[in-house]
Amino acid sequence: MLKRQFGQSGVEASVVGFGVWTVSMPWWGIKDREFGKRLLQMAWDRGYTLFDTADTYGNGDGEVILADALGENLKRATVSTKFGYDWMGTPAEARKGQQELPQNFNPDFVTTALEGSLKRLGREAIDLYQAHNPKMSAIERDDLFALLEKFKREGKVRAYGVSIGPAIGWEAEGVAALKKRKMDCMMVIHNLLEQKPGRSFIAEAKQSGCSLMARVPHSSGMLEGMYNKDTKFDSTDHRSHRKKVWLEQGLQKVEQLGFLTEGKDRSLSQVALQYLLGIPEMASTLPNIYNEAQIEEFAKAGEMAPLTAEEMKRVDALFDANYGLPEDLSAEKVALAQA
Repeated sequence: MLKRQFGQSGVEASVVGFGVWTVSMPWWGIKDREFGKRLLQMAWDRGYTLFDTADTYGNGDGEVILADALGENLKRATVSTKFGYDWMGTPAEARKGQQELPQNFNPDFVTTALEGSLKRLGREAIDLYQAHNPKMSAIERDDLFALLEKFKREGKVRAYGVSIGPAIGWEAEGVAALKKRKMDCMMVIHNLLEQKPGRSFIAEAKQSGCSLMARVPHSSGMLEGMYNKDTKFDSTDHRSHRKKVWLEQGLQKVEQLGFLTEGKDRSLSQVALQYLLGIPEMASTLPNIYNEAQIEEFAKAGEMAPLTAEEMKRVDALFDANYGLPEDLSAEKVALAQA
């Protein structure tokens, strides 16, 4: 699979990565630990080198399961993990469902969080360390970013950045981080259907030299071509929280993308990733993976050429003509808390 670098850090990653949240967060639906480990092993064998997790995933289990699954191969993988949620200091009863947890970006807390992640992963350094869904108050903390620079000098962190969220939006926070902070990467929600505020982030990243990494590249499955008007989601599936009109309007939008797949040897899900990889500032993508078939499907997209310049222009013209999903139908906070 193709690889790209996070900024000027020297840290390389496969252009399609594996978001560990799907195999470590019980409300996603994958509760079979051995199956989750098998998916991670299969991804490594298929050429995925980037694995993104967080200390809050499964109360630390997202890091443990990754270490268990890859074993010695974890030393050669590019590991991204995140920090900032006070999951250890939050009572269990407050962690039910998908409610967002309290955050803590004080240097002492972050230092303890890093040591915990290193221990669970069994590594001496984190390849990419990201502030997890920071608010503006965290982005404005000079002591936080001075600490991240210190981690770099000490060799405990090779690259750092922020993951903007939990839902789509957070334009002010993302732009401020790109303008004011020396980061290697910023994780954002961006895809064919949801391009605001992603376009602003791309413009700022072009100026700053910071790379971007896209999560939810398939717009919560809409761009995998597997839904129809009768699709029902189980109550434990985060998509069950969305309004019916999200599905209806999304399907109408997807129909307009036929020109990208008709007569071409590629699927809609692959096109969604190719589009993102046609953006020079996009270092990697993190599709949600929950079965073996997706591992192969998405890996092939990481081996293909990006969309042509003409295809990219046509997609952007569609979005400019009010193609994208209305903002109130985009990724909802309740669906992506702590992701």
